[in-house]
Amino acid sequence: MGHGHSHGVTPQAAPTRGRIRRMTLALGIIAAFLVLEVIVALAVDSLALLADAGHMLTDVAGLSMGLAALVLAHRGSRKPGRTFGWHRAEVLTAMVNAVLLLGVAAWVFYEAIERIGDPPEVPGVALMITAAAGLAANLVAMFLIRGDASGSLAVRGAYLEVLADAVGSVGVLVAGVLLTVFDWTYADVVVGVLISLWVLPRALSLAAASLRILTQASPAHVDVDAVRADLESLPGVDGVHDLHVWTLTTGMDVATAHLTSDDDPNGVLQRARVVLDTHGLSHATVQVENAAVGRRCAREVTW
Repeated sequence: MGHGHSHGVTPQAAPTRGRIRRMTLALGIIAAFLVLEVIVALAVDSLALLADAGHMLTDVAGLSMGLAALVLAHRGSRKPGRTFGWHRAEVLTAMVNAVLLLGVAAWVFYEAIERIGDPPEVPGVALMITAAAGLAANLVAMFLIRGDASGSLAVRGAYLEVLADAVGSVGVLVAGVLLTVFDWTYADVVVGVLISLWVLPRALSLAAASLRILTQASPAHVDVDAVRADLESLPGVDGVHDLHVWTLTTGMDVATAHLTSDDDPNGVLQRARVVLDTHGLSHATVQVENAAVGRRCAREVTW
């Protein structure tokens, strides 16, 4: 019987100090503007500004949780029972961010229905000035964390929230123009709803990506049937069982497999590692079993 472990670490797998610094700076910018936007929104009774402030609140929450997740994942865990450290913290924060976005969208829809037939008088100039300042803050925050969004689900969640808020700021600007130029009182309500409609599919996509990892489904870019077929076609391999492929966190795909073979275990292991590497599974544990042990193990598999 033989067993082997191939181990590859991509640059995306380990959050860097630079990523943490950029997230911290983006959080400070967004939090400072949130206070200003809430004050103006309450003062002028604007649903569009409140919707944008709600999304910005999720930005602050998302950036805060994402930052905490990055720090935890970076430091790891000294507890022997936490063998994977805190890498899943990133996925959990992404899921919470998605729920927050959906909650804000639902609240805006409710407020919009309440205002039908009686839209409040909202000063357009105040909307435009506040939205312009918010757009500037969001663009700076997006610039800071955009490069890290592909390497961390937590950063991706925060980036999507900041992006949604930037779109919201553009919408509020449009509402301010419509109110100022055409005196269309429903512009504030319509823009608030449109912002939420734009956010919904992105929140659902983030939730789906998080759920895929939390339920330990195979990565979307890995064809498990093809992996099994390639392993079964290796010289000396009589069968494959206990094949599991899952994602620990963004950029960290993991695999385990049992191969039945009466051939040289070391040779089988080396060939299996090459196959797994071609499928992007550089972090894999492979066990080679002789025919008798392999058949018994395959019969006893219940998951």
